[in-house]
Amino acid sequence: MLQPFSNYDHFVQSYQMDVPKYYNFAFDFLARTAAEDPKRPAMVHVADDGSRREYSMDFFEQASNKLANALRLQGLRKGDRVMLILHRRVEFWVSMLALHKLGAVAVPSPALLTATDIAYRVNFARIRAAIVDHGVVTAVCQARPDCPGLRILLQVGETRPPEGWLDYTALCRDASPDFPRPADAAGGRDSLLIFFSSGTTGPPKMVEHTHTYPLGHFITGSHWHDLRPGDLHLTVADTGWGKAVWGKFYGQWMAKAVIFVYDFRGKFDPAKLLHVLAEHNVTSFCAPPTVYRFLVRQNLDDYDLNSLRHCTTAGELLNEGVFHAWKKATGLPIYEGYGQTETTLQIATFPFMLPKPGSVGKPCPGWDVVLLNDESHPCAPGEEGEICIRLNGTDPLGLFTGYLDEPKKTAQVRMDGFYHTGDKAWMDEDGYFWFLGRVDDLIKSSGYRIGPFEVESVLITHPAVVEAAVTGVPDPDRGQVVKATVVLGTGHVPSGELTRELQAHVKQNTAPYKYPRIIDYVTELPKTISGKIKRAEIRDRDSRQNG
Repeated sequence: MLQPFSNYDHFVQSYQMDVPKYYNFAFDFLARTAAEDPKRPAMVHVADDGSRREYSMDFFEQASNKLANALRLQGLRKGDRVMLILHRRVEFWVSMLALHKLGAVAVPSPALLTATDIAYRVNFARIRAAIVDHGVVTAVCQARPDCPGLRILLQVGETRPPEGWLDYTALCRDASPDFPRPADAAGGRDSLLIFFSSGTTGPPKMVEHTHTYPLGHFITGSHWHDLRPGDLHLTVADTGWGKAVWGKFYGQWMAKAVIFVYDFRGKFDPAKLLHVLAEHNVTSFCAPPTVYRFLVRQNLDDYDLNSLRHCTTAGELLNEGVFHAWKKATGLPIYEGYGQTETTLQIATFPFMLPKPGSVGKPCPGWDVVLLNDESHPCAPGEEGEICIRLNGTDPLGLFTGYLDEPKKTAQVRMDGFYHTGDKAWMDEDGYFWFLGRVDDLIKSSGYRIGPFEVESVLITHPAVVEAAVTGVPDPDRGQVVKATVVLGTGHVPSGELTRELQAHVKQNTAPYKYPRIIDYVTELPKTISGKIKRAEIRDRDSRQNG
């Protein structure tokens, strides 16, 4: 039973996590849990067509053992790197666990990758095998001639695999359901998985995590998501990104909750998501602010969300209006959190804390968070600075080892005893952190420092605006002026009148000096394949046009 915490100080002072020397989640958690309680519910999976399937811990134990045995017979070994492109299929979890047991290194990847993207990642990461959803096979086949090191190809799905590919189901059918822990099993500081960063300012980097990484997510599931035994938790995230293992894998199972997977394909439909939440009695929910923004535009009274008791968000700033609209409709506040692909949860608002709309909360136990100014001195309350982690000679549980094969880039973020996140924030008198954006995205205008999220969060509250990206444009008098690149909703057209209306809207809802002096209307914003706005691309385009 989890120790209850009465307040934040009690939590920080009392929280402890024992880290076994050779910890391996697939053996030390899954195999042990399946042996002790094989029928324990592990997952509820709802496919795009609405069909529901339920899986136990014993299912994942036996299925991952079969796949591990089958892959070993194909020559896959400890240390080999394996790309996974599987949407939200159950086979993603089975594959991850099988690779953990083999000691192979998983490289989760999104289904939106092009053949060029795939070739770049396969060669850069020296990937030897790929386990791929049948809908992505064509792109991998197109990339394969440029990937001489890619030797093992495994298709998951109902269609017949092309020549040179193995069929997942057939390969596992006759494999043994037993996979004893090898004497040289991977664990501890051995490589567990590699994420490719989003690459908002350049080619994506390889972010390596070790086998201790899952333990860093215990706080995520047990304390930030506030999970209790038997809870049904849904995190909206594609398995190609780090947020999937944040919200629908390690920490949730360790908290004895059941992972709820909604494997929708294509465009996100807020009405369908609300229907799924209501129909399946989801109790805990986590989604990016963008998802909440679409949900509150629906008539929430049409959905029975009484089973829902805890809601969280991360990934970008939560607009205060969305916070209040959601709370008014459901009675539930939204608890924000902050972290990166390179880390686990660093800062969060926990259930025993008062949520402040727009604040990501306070540092998690084990994370010595410091805001440093441009002279690398600690910032006073109210002063903006870069979010940094004081390393104190050891790494916090869940911090990445570095950017693989790029020591210079690693040295740029791990220096002088700190890990530099590249993100800006300020801290209030109560110790709550307020995220501002990437260091490179901050706008300096007439002596003011303006975070793009501050202006974007106001703009999207206007009924005409669907999305907005805020950047700085060079100005001879002010240094920079604020520019908004805006996507309008259906029925709204650009005009001088609308521009003045949006400018007035910003002035009325935040400090007037932050209003966008320039507004550019576009049909879509440039984004990474993970959905992050590429502000650097907007700045580069503006620079070329003005040059």
